[in-house]
Amino acid sequence: MTAVLEAAPERRTRRRGRVIAVFSALTALLLLAHSLVPNWVGNAGSLLETFLPWTGLLVLPLLVAALVRRSALALVSLLLPALVWGGFFGGRLFDKTEAGGDLTIVSHNVNDENPDPAGTARALAASGAQVIALEELKKSEIPKYEDALAAAYPHHSVQGTVGIWSTLPLRDTRPVAIMPWTRALRTTVDTPKGPVAVFVAHLPSVRVRIDSGFTANGRDEAIGLLADAVAAESSPRTVVVGDFNGTADDRALAPITARMRSAQDDAGDGFGFSWPAGLPMARIDQVFVTGVRPVAAWTLPATGSDHLPVAASLAL
Repeated sequence: MTAVLEAAPERRTRRRGRVIAVFSALTALLLLAHSLVPNWVGNAGSLLETFLPWTGLLVLPLLVAALVRRSALALVSLLLPALVWGGFFGGRLFDKTEAGGDLTIVSHNVNDENPDPAGTARALAASGAQVIALEELKKSEIPKYEDALAAAYPHHSVQGTVGIWSTLPLRDTRPVAIMPWTRALRTTVDTPKGPVAVFVAHLPSVRVRIDSGFTANGRDEAIGLLADAVAAESSPRTVVVGDFNGTADDRALAPITARMRSAQDDAGDGFGFSWPAGLPMARIDQVFVTGVRPVAAWTLPATGSDHLPVAASLAL
């Protein structure tokens, strides 16, 4: 009888370890098969992929439970989601930046409620970038940005709510139709090493609602239209920047990410989260490139906006 009583706690400990092991396997499976999570129910797949790097935090409560239960099986099982997460995102934890580059570009959603447009413009100019792209420009505030940037950036164009300022000549600037009103433009930057096509875009906002889930249809339609414009671009060197209201992991951005590279993924230091500025949790502000090589990518300090500015240095 004593032997039976002593064996019972051991069996319960093993069972508890098996439960944690099952949850570890499910966490790893979620990461491996995130693309199979359907979007037909509230765009659940895109919502998951927006915050996909944070799924690694699911390991923490499992680790605590394994330690509390003193289960070797549970502890070993945690290696599975940890290794899968590392395979997906481990490379982003390392500093891949290099020195040099021929063209530095900054992109910033300045927020139409920004209390200090002139200060924001001066902070961006202090970065030393040759090109500054701005999104969510409020019509009444545009002169403040123009005045603050005029001396250092003699070439500029504003199309609707997006604009571009450059130390280098611009030409062939025109709006790009991705929405009923203008929230994207295309221009050519004439650099000493030849022309570079630059697109600036601010895609429609997304919302998370209890009744409808992740509402992103407008954004997804705009991505398709932007991707069509980029595909029609004749320049072999193209840069697309702006507020995408989506991360590079989100399948909805595939029309762009399938043909372009993320500067942050190629040459950044860390994840480069840009939103919200006070506690960044997602990188929804992007620098995508083709025909050029990113050598560095980073975020700039906060301004009066709810987004952080993003920057990239490119070898042409």
